[in-house]
Amino acid sequence: MEINQFSFSGTPFEPILNPTSVERNDFISQIPEIIIELRSIVKDLAPEQLQCSYRPGGWTIQQIVHHLADNNVNAYLRFKRALTEVEPIVSSYDQDAWAALDEYQHLPIEDSLLLIETLHRRFFILCTSLTPDDFRRTLRTQVLDAITLDIALQRLIWHDRHHIAHIRLAIEKAL
Repeated sequence: MEINQFSFSGTPFEPILNPTSVERNDFISQIPEIIIELRSIVKDLAPEQLQCSYRPGGWTIQQIVHHLADNNVNAYLRFKRALTEVEPIVSSYDQDAWAALDEYQHLPIEDSLLLIETLHRRFFILCTSLTPDDFRRTLRTQVLDAITLDIALQRLIWHDRHHIAHIRLAIEKAL
């Protein structure tokens, strides 16, 4: 199966299976940086620019911002379940169906930016309070099977940066 070169930007997700404390702390330190970066690249966009996509048939900038908020809610709840339950089975969601919902078209992106900002503040505080053993706790997904919280954290950072790269591509195409 050939993958369209425009389907994914950046590098594929390649987790560090057993990160050192320094590596883990680096990932944790990126949590509050993401919203700063995201806000800086969307702050001056006109409403019509929010409707630009990085590739034909891809999500618009507006849809990506709302997706980031929804995905971060799911990631945060999965993380907390893994900390309080024994290897919980966490559900997936149809992200394309969510992106097609009316709210993705009509809700101002500021609502999702505020949600991401709040979630990341909570996520950062939570992660800084955890022990290395906590990060070895696991959750089970339909797509990824069993993953540790170390990998879940890395995946969250990669995912957000992946979509920020999509936004940057869409802005470049719109100019």
